[in-house]
Amino acid sequence: MKINERMNSPKPKFFHRLSKIGLGIAAIGGALLGSPVVLPALLIKIAGYLVVSGGIISAVSEATVKGELD
Repeated sequence: MKINERMNSPKPKFFHRLSKIGLGIAAIGGALLGSPVVLPALLIKIAGYLVVSGGIISAVSEATVKGELD
């Protein structure tokens, strides 16, 4: 299965929700990184991890395919 087919095929309901959760996590991290106030270094580091992990969660859940193991 090509990547275009995989991304456009239907996915399970759980992974659809997980994709939205991952995007939300990445958005929270991006908002923290882009805030105009000075934040502690630890919080900036955590925000970077949130952006990366949210992106990975979304990408993996977008690549799942419904019924591939059948």
